[in-house]
Amino acid sequence: MPMYDWDEKPELNITPLVDVMLVLLAILMVITPNIVYEELINLPQGSASKQIEKKSPVHIVVTKEGEVLVNKEKFDLMTFSDNFYLYAQKLDLKSSVMISADESLDYGVVMSVLAAVKLAGFSEVSLATNG
Repeated sequence: MPMYDWDEKPELNITPLVDVMLVLLAILMVITPNIVYEELINLPQGSASKQIEKKSPVHIVVTKEGEVLVNKEKFDLMTFSDNFYLYAQKLDLKSSVMISADESLDYGVVMSVLAAVKLAGFSEVSLATNG
């Protein structure tokens, strides 16, 4: 008759379980970035004929002699505000404006040119610097 010790407690060996779980975790970590979820949506139709056009910027150069060049067209500094307002009617007001002025010029001269550009309706105006 075999003797059985009723006080002996069975021990669970969890090492194989941990090994299997780590392998499954590694497989999941490798596969997860490759899973792509596709959501089917109906997009509205756009106009195929309208192309995005690149707006050419407007370059304004103020020389120390009091001459203002707008895209190589000469303007007098004294009458620049009115003449540029009329000249700007044929330009695209959404294009950007770059003002370059000689550093020996008075601050007020450059600000009057900037004010004339803003008054003409341009919103994207920047002053060029050397550096």
